[in-house]
Amino acid sequence: MKKIGIMHGRERTFPEAFIAAVNARSEKDGVCAEELSLGAVKVGEPIGFDVIVDRISHEVPFYQLVLKQAALEGCRVINNPFWKLADDKFLGTALVAKLGVPVPKTVALPNREYVPDISSASLGNMKLVDWEGVVAYTGLPCFMKPAVGGGWKNVSRNTSVDELITNYNASGQLPMIVQEGITWEAYYRLIVIGKEHVYVNAWDPTKPHQERYTGANFPMPEKLVARMKDLAVKMCTALGYEMNTVEFAVRDGEPYAIDFMNCAPDFDAKSLTPEAFAWVVKTMADYTVKLATGKKKAKAPKPSAVGLVDA
Repeated sequence: MKKIGIMHGRERTFPEAFIAAVNARSEKDGVCAEELSLGAVKVGEPIGFDVIVDRISHEVPFYQLVLKQAALEGCRVINNPFWKLADDKFLGTALVAKLGVPVPKTVALPNREYVPDISSASLGNMKLVDWEGVVAYTGLPCFMKPAVGGGWKNVSRNTSVDELITNYNASGQLPMIVQEGITWEAYYRLIVIGKEHVYVNAWDPTKPHQERYTGANFPMPEKLVARMKDLAVKMCTALGYEMNTVEFAVRDGEPYAIDFMNCAPDFDAKSLTPEAFAWVVKTMADYTVKLATGKKKAKAPKPSAVGLVDA
């Protein structure tokens, strides 16, 4: 029997519902699902799963080691664990901009602090940041956020150069980017599974976390929805994400890609609408069962491609 595994952190609603959905098809499809349990793992040791849905290794580096070996042994890991070697918001923004996706004006900043062994002698290629030039390019307000990471951690909204510098001085060793603030009239978050299945949600980032889906009430014009779906599929295909959420802020009718590199997107039943949660569970179960049973003709991502070429 083919086996599908799931790794997760504190979340419960999606993993439990996903396992139940797959196991309900066990007799028909010859596949089962369960949580992984990992201790010390030997080099070359089979993981014992055909497909793994990874929703926690971005927070637990040990899991990344094991999942990369599992991928080398032929297990399909969602999302591609090798992509984490290259995954950062500056690269992602540059890549999707080349695809023709509208994005905010974005600037990468040097680290504010470094590990102890780095001194001024190590930074001969570095020059001082022209803060006035940064703000002249992005405009105000602008947002500063870590180039790597998520969950709205260490994100600041800045309305002056002094405020931007103050928040930069508190960033420690995090590499940061600064982005243009898009004044939007509508906002959407699209759930993408398998780089082809898309669910469009109105989403309001100004509301409390658990009301951002249920409390959003933006229109769903057919042409805009179709354009956002097309852009989301294009982006996830280029970035190699098989499980992702893509956020668009709409300004003057044009959707700007704001956040689109979520290796473990929010699938909690307490956050999503009931319809969206049911769609996520069923779609992920359908997709992983097809991968496990070979009914979906899809090449596994190659480690050398890190998600950019053969994803």
